[in-house]
Amino acid sequence: MNRSNRTSVSAPFTLHVDAGGARIPVTVTRKRVRNLNLRVRGDGSVVMSIPARTRVEVAQDFLDRRAGWIAERVRRRTEAEAGPRRAGDRASVPLWGSLVPLADALRRAGVRFGAAARPATFGAAPVRDEDGLAGLPTEEYDRLVAELYRREVARVLPGVAARCEERMGVAASSWSLRSMRTRWGSCTPATRAVRINTRLAAYPPACLEFVVAHELTHLMEPSHNARFHALLDAWCPANRELSALLRRPAREVAAAVDQTG
Repeated sequence: MNRSNRTSVSAPFTLHVDAGGARIPVTVTRKRVRNLNLRVRGDGSVVMSIPARTRVEVAQDFLDRRAGWIAERVRRRTEAEAGPRRAGDRASVPLWGSLVPLADALRRAGVRFGAAARPATFGAAPVRDEDGLAGLPTEEYDRLVAELYRREVARVLPGVAARCEERMGVAASSWSLRSMRTRWGSCTPATRAVRINTRLAAYPPACLEFVVAHELTHLMEPSHNARFHALLDAWCPANRELSALLRRPAREVAAAVDQTG
């Protein structure tokens, strides 16, 4: 989540790996690291960090030799995220770490959906559609879930940010919401602007607080050095466990929480 030029030598670039007939993009970032580090995120995206002087050919060879591993991990992550939609089960959605009825969550958030969200046709008889979710195109279904998450984070973030700012003694100049694929949060230390991923609404509330604390810590220490980790450990002792939680698919996390709860 660090946005400092001290750790990122150049802008990220994309390589591809061919596996099982699929062409999988990999976001590569040059950093001050010793080894090539490869990771498949919870949403199925693939990221890799490489030492600053590593040649592109070396990075590509590294990916090619791990093509099978990458393809398998991407398949697992993608199926975990898309499985309920693929099976036609759209009744529930992960929200704040629990699986909740999607229709109820949309109503509580004030998101119009189903028959109520479609324009009326002149002369047509009224159609009774209690939820209107089963027959929606995938794009529309995803749009509704994204809007639900945006509204939920917009509702909760001000309180979380205020508590963290008061406790940590540092304040952002602005907070904004983004739907990001590879980052849970980002900040610009020079302007003190912080951006938060709306998809955090799918995870337990502690994950949002962790990301807020992470970005506020960057306002005190832009890089991921020892001082940064010491500060973050002080303000959010469970940061490593919460970071690991965010690497898992949200539905998997929610299902596990519901089973143990």
